[in-house]
Amino acid sequence: MKNIGILLSLSLVTLVGCKSEANLFNGKDLDGWQVYGTEKWYVEDGLLVAESGPDAQYGYLATEKKYEDFELEVEFLQEADGNSGVFFRSDIEGTKISGWQVEVAPPDLHTGGVYESYGRGWLIKPEDKEDVLNYGDWNKMKIRVEGDKVQTWLNGKEMVDFSDEKIGDANGKIALQIHDGGGIKVFWRNIKIKELE
Repeated sequence: MKNIGILLSLSLVTLVGCKSEANLFNGKDLDGWQVYGTEKWYVEDGLLVAESGPDAQYGYLATEKKYEDFELEVEFLQEADGNSGVFFRSDIEGTKISGWQVEVAPPDLHTGGVYESYGRGWLIKPEDKEDVLNYGDWNKMKIRVEGDKVQTWLNGKEMVDFSDEKIGDANGKIALQIHDGGGIKVFWRNIKIKELE
């Protein structure tokens, strides 16, 4: 009975500390998201597709809602150049974004690392973990942001774990990126978030 009581207590702590999981992408359309720029964002066969347009500039697909503390899970498959990213606690004006990007990039370009756009640049890169990326196949990324602490995982392997005061003071949207330069195509699915309390 004592063990059952402990398990129930732990379950209650888990429920209190985390809201229920929500799907950010419904598999049908871009409901709940906003497009920034002229690059292509569309749904095909239940997948969210990010593709370079004729302008070959930066483009973003951002949540309408802001998320401060959360766990985000997303699956992605890179085709062509595949240079993209997942921004968090970000604000966007036109195609200029302020915030932090968890990198989604071709091999040896630090997927899972954290980059600050229009600011300090690379904050942290994964060390000796470039082989974790399954380029040309589906990958699963998990991002946890709580206060000033950021952790990322790729295909079940922790990529970075660090704290940053500037991140801790921020709030903003989650956004997917198309890098400039053209020739980019990335597929996304199973975009799920749990807000932390």
